[in-house]
Amino acid sequence: MTLYAIRHRTTYRYDAPVRLGPHRLLLRPRDSHDLDLLETGLTILPEPATVRWLHDVHSNSIAIAEFDRETRELVIESRLKVDHRGLDAPQLPLEWYATTWPFFYDHAEWPDLRAYVERQHPDLQGRLHRWARRFVKDRDEIPTQELLVAIMAAIHAEVPYRARYEPGVQDPLTTLDTGGTCRDFALLMIEAVRSLGLAARFVSGYLYVPAADPGSGSGLVGGGATHAWVQVYLPGAGWVEFDPTNALYGGVHLFRVAIARDPAAALPITGSFTGPSGVTSELEVEVVVDRL
Repeated sequence: MTLYAIRHRTTYRYDAPVRLGPHRLLLRPRDSHDLDLLETGLTILPEPATVRWLHDVHSNSIAIAEFDRETRELVIESRLKVDHRGLDAPQLPLEWYATTWPFFYDHAEWPDLRAYVERQHPDLQGRLHRWARRFVKDRDEIPTQELLVAIMAAIHAEVPYRARYEPGVQDPLTTLDTGGTCRDFALLMIEAVRSLGLAARFVSGYLYVPAADPGSGSGLVGGGATHAWVQVYLPGAGWVEFDPTNALYGGVHLFRVAIARDPAAALPITGSFTGPSGVTSELEVEVVVDRL
């Protein structure tokens, strides 16, 4: 067992009393063969009038908190204890027909994968498609794993990482030109591999950074806040984790919480408030991942 403790604390401060609307919380991971959820705790201040749970269209676990009082501060803290068994750069056991690219998905899986292959951002001049095709070069075919690792590694090596505090994700071509944060890198890789006919989706969760432990160093980027990466569907291996921000694949150090076709559906916390005209708010997020 490899145990980790995760604490995710989000604080909103308002300069006047406000009334909170419903808040959608996407903070609870799902149990799987590589992640056992051993303990969970969710603390919300002020205490909500109601909290109800549901599964969204992607089977993510969602809490809806509703409030009946005014406040000048909202604190949401999730505490988790997990047994995590992510893989480090595995040799993927692909089906024979998917070992090299290009390939076609099985007709039985295609109806469910179609939406994850369709591109969501315009590439009218085919620029991103040409960027992705450069890793194929003039070859008629290329090992599928080699292709995906090359795309991931190129984003990590060639695209500047920079902190960005504006909400949402950038257009992939903007990220290619100017750099971006982890969520922008994830969308760039998603759209690049989709242009090659591969199914990909957005993942939000947490990153364990060994450099936070005394005496170790990893050079990983993205700790201390929520992190974003990519899953690509490969027949025989299933949904495989690729983190272009840190050039990691296989899921080592990555704790997925939310998956979605569109990044907007994987936001950890969304909600609203009403208050006096001109009221402003401040946001503070802290994520701590400790190996036990």
